Amino acid sequence: MWRLRAPARLRRQLAASSGLRGGPSLAQEQLKSEGKPQKQICQVVLDHFEKQYMKELGEAWCTVREVLTSPLCWQYAVLLNKFSCSSDLENNLHLKGYHRLFQETLPYLPGSLKCYISRTPGRFPAQKHQIGKLKEYYLLNAASLLPVLALEIKDGERVLDMCAAPGGKSIAMLQCASPGHLHCNEYDSLRSSWLKQTLESFIPEPLMNVITLSELDGRHIGDLHPELYDKVLLDAPCSNDKSWLFSSDIQQATIRLIQRKALSALQVQLLRSAIKTLCPGGSVVYSTCTLSKAENSDVISHILNSCSNVLPVDISELANVVSDEFTLVAGVQPHELLVLPARGKAWGPMYVAKLKKM
Repeated sequence: MWRLRAPARLRRQLAASSGLRGGPSLAQEQLKSEGKPQKQICQVVLDHFEKQYMKELGEAWCTVREVLTSPLCWQYAVLLNKFSCSSDLENNLHLKGYHRLFQETLPYLPGSLKCYISRTPGRFPAQKHQIGKLKEYYLLNAASLLPVLALEIKDGERVLDMCAAPGGKSIAMLQCASPGHLHCNEYDSLRSSWLKQTLESFIPEPLMNVITLSELDGRHIGDLHPELYDKVLLDAPCSNDKSWLFSSDIQQATIRLIQRKALSALQVQLLRSAIKTLCPGGSVVYSTCTLSKAENSDVISHILNSCSNVLPVDISELANVVSDEFTLVAGVQPHELLVLPARGKAWGPMYVAKLKKM
């Protein structure tokens, strides 16, 4: 999560709001097991979402609300680590009712990317971090793989993951291809430490030589590294809908909602910076884990209307192919997609858009 320079309180609140993108949110981790009291829905946040999302999503919000407010129906995908995965693990997943995600032919789907999902709610047992031993799999929201697939990374390319913590999307990128250089950046020092540990848990030591870790302000990376990268992923700090709904501090939740308006300005600044880092012909994928139009399509529209050297990239083929596994909003632009959580397909929220630098 990027910390704003001022005021300090806003930096802290934005950091808290980001949740754990690409993995289980803090709220999910804190939920009590079935049969015990669960964390309560924050009514202030729910009321705010009701007003905004009924207007933006219409009747679709009713289904989304049911899933977001029912953690026991949430699902988790199992992303296999090609550097340490065993055949026994895949057999075990099959026995437990998991099936391979992305069985259809996608525009970009490396054979080395293997992810398994189950139709039933629940979570495969997590593996603990052990120094010197690689984990076999990573648990994540399956929709988190869509930005990586949209980026279409090729071997040898220079890639920037601008907002990389906790590291799930960086791990997924390295399952897809062998970049010539992967720059994983995270401005917040605590989240950066978390990112480093994630990479150490999944990536063999020799491959770490092509990975750079940094704690740069994403808004300045474009000036520091102009036209350096072939591909950039900006999984932007956003108002994490799942996490916010379970805010335990009503006062903090109220402050978050007030400060929510500041996020779109930050996202625009980060996206401008990402575009600066691209070589001509390079592409950037912008993603969030919120349903908010102001943080999603409005940000992309602002960039397209104000940057003459950027064009939208059609990802509708990707959207069409994955529509069997994900519930997508209809009527979006060809360069974007929005995943809505649904029962049996409790993935998302996840917004994805792709742009190309001329």
